Amino acid sequence: MKKSLVICFALLLSAFMQPVMAQKSEVQTKFNVVLQQYYVLKNALAKDDAPAASVAASKLQEVIKEVPHTGFSSDAQHQLWMKESAPAVKSAGEIAGSKDLKEQRKSFMGVSEPMLALVKGLKLNNDAVYVQFCPMGKYTWLNEVKAVQNPYYGSAMYDCGSVTATLK
Repeated sequence: MKKSLVICFALLLSAFMQPVMAQKSEVQTKFNVVLQQYYVLKNALAKDDAPAASVAASKLQEVIKEVPHTGFSSDAQHQLWMKESAPAVKSAGEIAGSKDLKEQRKSFMGVSEPMLALVKGLKLNNDAVYVQFCPMGKYTWLNEVKAVQNPYYGSAMYDCGSVTATLK
C-alpha cells in the first residue's frame, strides 16, 4: 500500500511539474536566442558593418520581445528580466535606426550592460559567455569566444581588450 501511495504521489507530482519545466525550458531557449542575436550585433559592429548592425539590432528587439513572461524560476528572475530587457530593447532600437557606426557603438553600451546583468542574474546561458573589457574606452561586452573581438573600435583596435570573466 505504501509503495502504491509513493508511486501515485510521484506520478501526480510529475504531472504538475511538467508544465513548469516546459516553461522554464522555453524561457531558457528564448533567452539563448537573444544571446545569439546579441552576438550577431556585436560581430557586425566589430567588423565595422553599420548596415548589418542595424539589421541585427532590429532582430534583437524582436527576439527579446519573444521571451515569455511566465516560466522564470522565481519572481526575482522575472523582475530582473523586466528591468534589464527594456533598456536593451530601447538601445537596440537606437542602433537599428542609425546608419552611423559611431552612434551605433555608443548605443551598444545600452545593450551590453543589461545583457551582462541578465547573463549573471538569470544563469540561463547554454554555453560559456566571455565578459570582455577594453581599457581604452572602459567598455565591457559579451563574447561567444575567448578571442577578443572589440565591437567599440572595430578594425581600428579589433583585439583591444581582455577576458575579465567567464560565465557558465
